[in-house]
Amino acid sequence: MKFHQHHLAYCTNIHPAETWQETLAALKEHTLTVRNKLVTAGNLATGDMYAIGLRLSALAANELLQGDHLEKFKLWLAEEHCYVFTINGFPYGAFHHTRVKENVYKPDWTCPSRLEYTKQLMHIIAEICPAESGGSVSTLPGSFKEFNASEQEIFKHLYAQACYTAELSARHNKDLHLGLEPEPLGHFENTEETLAFFQRFFDWAETNGNDSELIKKHIGVNYDTCHFALEFDECHTSLQAFADAGIRISKIHLSNALEIKADCPRAIEAIRCFNEPTYLHQFMLRSPDGSILRFRDLPEFFSSNTIISDNSVARIHFHIPLYQQPAPPLGSTREFAEKTLEFLKLHPEICPHLEMETYTWGVLPDQMQKPIVDQLVEEYQWTLKHG
Repeated sequence: MKFHQHHLAYCTNIHPAETWQETLAALKEHTLTVRNKLVTAGNLATGDMYAIGLRLSALAANELLQGDHLEKFKLWLAEEHCYVFTINGFPYGAFHHTRVKENVYKPDWTCPSRLEYTKQLMHIIAEICPAESGGSVSTLPGSFKEFNASEQEIFKHLYAQACYTAELSARHNKDLHLGLEPEPLGHFENTEETLAFFQRFFDWAETNGNDSELIKKHIGVNYDTCHFALEFDECHTSLQAFADAGIRISKIHLSNALEIKADCPRAIEAIRCFNEPTYLHQFMLRSPDGSILRFRDLPEFFSSNTIISDNSVARIHFHIPLYQQPAPPLGSTREFAEKTLEFLKLHPEICPHLEMETYTWGVLPDQMQKPIVDQLVEEYQWTLKHG
């Protein structure tokens, strides 16, 4: 939906769906129901265009481009007064009901298959997004640190993607762009590493006779408020630093993470129920001196017997609802989403695409569970209220 000068949607990666038929069925069953409930609640006017933040696996993207599926999808969107302005292209394969963990980074940007998948997504968004909104695709931050990926291969494939995106933009007369999404233990994960990565990318382009301006126009950052909160990076400073460096903000993910006082035994015990086997839940422990100790997942932290200093703070990569402040001794990083929305009020031109991205509904502890559609409606209402 239109949200001030922005486009707002929830990301449909929340719904288990790997084939195109499963994806379309989820849109019909869940996404339209959320839309209808927002209309009933007075948050959306009857007949207003409703935005969808689409998630397509590699399998679904390939199937959508076969036969007349894409044309039929365009007709369905028009009939339902819906539009798609963004696609989540981070998870390539299965994202629910299986061990995802570090596999969400495979294939990474050293692999031709990641490039081909992202080209397909950009082709799709170019076909279906309105000219007024343009289209974005989000993807992983190059690779995962543990993979020790070749940055030269990452640059080569990303530049090929930038060239392809530029061709599509010119052909369709639409603003199209790719957003690399930093997160803990990604190839680049915080403000400092993101700035350094893009500077190396720009330098690589110039050294190899390529166009760094093409990169700046069509490749940027997908800024996730949960991820940068986990890095203890203040959002206003980060967003302004990216703008000053000529790095495009392609999309902003509004999301929330767990925070605890790490020197509190009750808090450590309380996070055990979030230790589940599907997703990576990186644990970031900051000492009073500002140093950060990183654990790739909750089991690694629990088995580490780390000595925790007084007044230490920990943040855990487990997305929790924006509307829900967990009961003590748990806390959250929701303030970072609020401050990002404040920044957008002051600088509305910095990014037109907003997406709520709480994908962990299926693995939330029982005390946080409620029907999926009701959860999504509350996410919208929280965002609309604070924006």
